Amino acid sequence: MSANEKATVLVVDDDAAVGKVLRAILAQAGCEAVHAESVAQALAVLRERSVDVVISDLRMPDTDGFGMLELLKQSWPDVPLIMLTAHGSVPLAVTAMRAGAADFMLKPFEREEVVATVQRTLAATAAQRGKPPGHREAGAGFSGRSTVIAELEGRIERAAQVTATVLLRGESGTGKELAAKLIHQRSARRDKPFVVVDLGAMPDNLIESELFGYEKGAFTGAVQRKPGRVALAEGGTLFLDEVGEMPPFMQVKLLRVLQEREYQPLGGTRVARADVRFIAATHRDLETMVGGGAFREDLYYRLSVVPIHLPPLRERREDVASLAARFCESFARSNGRDGLRLGVDAVVALERHNWPGNVRELQNFMERLVVLSERQEISAQDVVRELGGSLDATRRLTGQPPPSDEPPVSLETSLGAAEKTAIATAIRQARGNRTLTARILGISRRSLYNKLAEHGLEDLGVPGSR
Repeated sequence: MSANEKATVLVVDDDAAVGKVLRAILAQAGCEAVHAESVAQALAVLRERSVDVVISDLRMPDTDGFGMLELLKQSWPDVPLIMLTAHGSVPLAVTAMRAGAADFMLKPFEREEVVATVQRTLAATAAQRGKPPGHREAGAGFSGRSTVIAELEGRIERAAQVTATVLLRGESGTGKELAAKLIHQRSARRDKPFVVVDLGAMPDNLIESELFGYEKGAFTGAVQRKPGRVALAEGGTLFLDEVGEMPPFMQVKLLRVLQEREYQPLGGTRVARADVRFIAATHRDLETMVGGGAFREDLYYRLSVVPIHLPPLRERREDVASLAARFCESFARSNGRDGLRLGVDAVVALERHNWPGNVRELQNFMERLVVLSERQEISAQDVVRELGGSLDATRRLTGQPPPSDEPPVSLETSLGAAEKTAIATAIRQARGNRTLTARILGISRRSLYNKLAEHGLEDLGVPGSR
């Protein structure tokens, strides 16, 4: 937590000493902490100011932590709650998480646990708010009418009907968490917990205890047994986001859970069973990582029983217009600019952009356009301006022809360059295998070899794979 992005944490506890200690810990961590000694005081704070996280004691005089959780869900659904509980009420804390609490901490608590839990909750909330609108709706699906989206919806539907492990592949911003939620919501486990573990945002030394929990005395500060995410997801689905970031020592332990459906909490001797459906996701090239020894091959195959690829936005440009229009309408409404619309030329410019950040980038960009637009219709010039485009980018986005002093390019040259690019792309997709390359291109092997010689591509590909 940086000083420039100071988060506000509301501590709700009738014990003044606990409030004082938590405020000091959070202030040292760069947060602004406010203490309320009752739920009534907490509601007054929430009505007066913006709050990023609530830490609530489980037991209080006027109402309990469950009451606080319900009030937040009704009036401040975007504010996460961390339940604070004394020893002996861990089952209640687990129930609270299954009811919607973001996390829980045990009394007495350690400074490191408080900071780590709050940071993790803030990061998860920030990621959640960065997703496209509608991602929390139970019956929602992916927006768009393109063929690739229809195929994706079909694979999600089929994956929801089985219990096999799913591996979601795709670039950042393509909606991997949304896909995981849809699989869970359409499965027989829909009434059970859906628990998310962001391995990319978790320190390596905390992954084991977060996944499997720990026993009392497992390490300094472990004064009470705490269940892990696997236990919290019992009967439901555990979503392992950014599984490619998992360190090697944890890959072995995860493999055992997937194979044997059992695990050991940190510091414990008992073996616990795991009735959990696993869904993993990554933007990393796991095949390359396996080849380099950074990711276990057996774990890779165990995770990718049902692989699902989420297409980048540039592969479904026909969906850009509908997505942009929906974002425009949503942000215009929330910013008091009802009636603001996208011009036809603006839509064309948006469709011509590659969107390396995918749907998430388009969503954030549309919010910026809505806020900064001075007219009631967003134009292509607005799009170019906010993209910070050069003269070349302006021509590309608006469809302007090149200046007349640029040398003309013949049709033959253009076709030859396109053919060379297509062959090179096919070779990479086939990993150098010439037979597969010819099949991808729809030509014979003899024609392929002639084309390779014509374009000087004989040596392109993986040696020995011809």
